[in-house]
Amino acid sequence: MNYGAGNQLKGEVTEIKKDTVMCRVKVKIPTDCTISSVMTMDSQDDLNIKEGDKVAVIMKAVNVLLVKEEG
Repeated sequence: MNYGAGNQLKGEVTEIKKDTVMCRVKVKIPTDCTISSVMTMDSQDDLNIKEGDKVAVIMKAVNVLLVKEEG
């Protein structure tokens, strides 16, 4: 899948903090840093992201998008 954003990091989901409408997903990247993404609960449910999943962190301007890797 192609994206209009060139800044991508690979990482592993380490924590998901859920609320009623939004959730925060923490991703540990290989440099021993953690990046967080905030998304709606609907988006989290659609992506079916769980702790331990490998994801790509895609950054463009002020947006940080997570893409679950298959496999």
